[in-house]
Parts: sequence; C-alpha cells; structure tokens
Amino acid sequence: MAEKEKEKPNVVHQDSIHVETIRKELRCQKLQTEFIFNPYKTVHVLPDKPLARKPPEVIVDTTEYIDAIRRARMEPTKKYPMPQTESQEIGWWAAPLIPPNRDDRRLHFHRASSDVTRHKESALMFSKKTEKEKMSPEK
Repeated sequence: MAEKEKEKPNVVHQDSIHVETIRKELRCQKLQTEFIFNPYKTVHVLPDKPLARKPPEVIVDTTEYIDAIRRARMEPTKKYPMPQTESQEIGWWAAPLIPPNRDDRRLHFHRASSDVTRHKESALMFSKKTEKEKMSPEK
C-alpha cells in the first residue's frame, strides 16, 4: 500500500483558513458598552488617605444605581412577592398567630423586682465598687 504524502497548505489555503477563523470569531463576538455592577455582591467604599491633597472627584449619582444598591440590600420578603427557593419558604409568612397583648400575663413577661432581687442588685453593686477600689492604684 502506498501511503499518501500530506501536502503542505500553500499561502492561498492558509489565508482562506485565516479568513474563515476571523469570520467565526466576529460572528460570536459581542461588544459590551453598558456596564452594571453585581447587585448580589456587597460594595465596600474605601476612603482616601488622610494626607492626600488631590481634590475629590465629583460623581454624579444616577437614580438607577442608587435604586439597584437599595434593592440589593433589601431583605427577600421585600424584594420578591413569593419565595425564590425552598429554604425561603420557611418563615416567609412570619406573622404572629395571635395579636400581641401586653396585658396578658401568660405571654408577656415584664421585668419585675422583689425584695430578693433588690438585695442581690445592691450586693452586686457593692462588690463591683470594692473591686474597682482594689484595682485602682493608691495615691
């Protein structure tokens, strides 16, 4: 069996291959002229150095940019009308089952003091006072 020798492509063939490659690249290439920031990434603003003497830049705040930042920092229940993931379904509708009533002693445990708690509070205050006196250097 005679093996066929592979011929080297000549300049015309190489040029046609190059032109075809460029056409394919240009067909898939898209020029991006509008840039936006990722609303899901937190933006950290760093101040200038304290001794820097360059004048501050005047930045025109667009309302779209401010609204996008405000929307990115909102909680999901205010952003979306329905939960977006399965884990958001837990606690999405977190309204109390019964209306809060501060007069109901079963549900509202306000701070109360008695003779025992007042005595303990005064003992703690006195012990803190004596500890400070021990720690302070004498004159």
